[in-house]
Amino acid sequence: MQRRHSSEEVLERPIMKERTPPKIRMRRKKGSVDLVFLLIILVLLAFGVVMVFSASYASSYAKHGDSLYTIRKHLIYVVAGIAIMIFLAKFPPYFSYERLALFIYIVALGLMAIVVISNGFKAGRWLYIGGMSIQPSEVMKFAMIVVCSALVSKNHDQMHKMKYGVVPFALALIPVIALMMIQHHLSGTIIICGIVLVMMFVGGTRLYWFIILVVLGGAGLAGIVLWKGVEYMQDRVRIWLDPFSDLLGRSWQTVQSMVAIGSGGVMGLGLGNSRQKYLYLPEPQNDFIFAIVCEELGMIGAILIILLFIFLIYRGFAIANKAPNKFAAMMVIGITVQIAIQAMLNIAVVTNSIPNTGISLPFFSYGGTALTMQLAEVGIILNISRYSLEEKT
Repeated sequence: MQRRHSSEEVLERPIMKERTPPKIRMRRKKGSVDLVFLLIILVLLAFGVVMVFSASYASSYAKHGDSLYTIRKHLIYVVAGIAIMIFLAKFPPYFSYERLALFIYIVALGLMAIVVISNGFKAGRWLYIGGMSIQPSEVMKFAMIVVCSALVSKNHDQMHKMKYGVVPFALALIPVIALMMIQHHLSGTIIICGIVLVMMFVGGTRLYWFIILVVLGGAGLAGIVLWKGVEYMQDRVRIWLDPFSDLLGRSWQTVQSMVAIGSGGVMGLGLGNSRQKYLYLPEPQNDFIFAIVCEELGMIGAILIILLFIFLIYRGFAIANKAPNKFAAMMVIGITVQIAIQAMLNIAVVTNSIPNTGISLPFFSYGGTALTMQLAEVGIILNISRYSLEEKT
C-alpha cells in the first residue's frame, strides 16, 4: 500500500516558483559599417570599371581619337562617388535627413522645374551648370525616398487610413509625375512611382488602397502611351512588339543588343572580344552595357552579375530589419528598392522583355549623376548600418 503523506509533510515541502521569462529590451548599438554590403558594392564597381573600358574603347577612339577617353571620365565619377560615399557613411547622422525632408524635396522639385523651363517646356532631362551636366531626376529619386520615409515614420500608426496612408504620398508624387512627363522621362516616372508604391505598402498602407493605386497607375500609364501627343512612347511599344520592323532605324539598338546576347552563348567570346561594340551597338558603355557583358562573358557572367544584385538587395533588407527606427528602416528599404527596380528594368530592356527606355545599370553603366547619387545613397545605408538594434536580456 502506498503511504499517504500528511498535510504537515506536504506543507513542509519547498514550493517551486514558476520562472518568468526575462524581459527582452532593445538597445541601440553603434559599430562599424556593414562590411558585406560594402564589399558587394566594391565588387560591382570594379566589375563595372572593367566592362566600361571594354565596351567603350572602340567608340572612344572613333569619336575622340583616344581609347581611354570614356574610362578616364568614368574613373573620375567613380572616385568622386566613393569619396562622397565614405563621407556620408560617417557624416551627418542618418536622422538629420528626416528634419531636412521637405527642404530636400523642394530643392529637387525646383531643379526639375528649372530643366523644364530652360528647355521651353519641351523634352529634356539635363541641367547644365558651369560646363557640368546634372540630371535632376536622379536627385528626385532620393528626395522621394526621404519624403516617403519621413511620412511613414510620422504616421506609421495611422498608415491604414487614407488620410495618412495615401493622400500625402499622392500630393508629393503628382507634381513630380507632371514634370517628368513634360521631360518625356518615362523610365524615371516608372522608377519613382515604383519606389513610392513599395514604400507605402511596406509602411502599412492597406492592401486594397495599394491595389487601387496600382490599377489607376497602370491605367494612367497606358493612357499616356496611347495619347496622341506622346508618339515617342507609341513608337517604342511598336518596336518592342516587332523589333525587326525598322532594322536600320529606331529598332537598330534593340536588334544589336539581341545579337550581342545571342553571340555570347554560355561561356561568352572572352573579355574584350565583343564584336557589337565596334560601332554596331550605340553607346555600349551606357544603358546597354549588360549586352556587352553577355557577349563577352556569356550566360555565366550575366548570371554572376544578377546574383550579385540579388545578394545586394537581400543584404539591404537585412540592414533595414536591424535599423534603429522606422525612418532609418524605410530609408534603407527605399534605396534598396530603387537599386532593385533599376537593375531589373535595365536587364529587361536589354533583353527586349519590355519596351526600350533609358535606364542605367546601377554601379555598372558609364558614370555621371546616376552613379554619383547611387554611391551617395550607399553611403547613407552604410551610415545606418552602423546603428543597429540588438536584444539585451
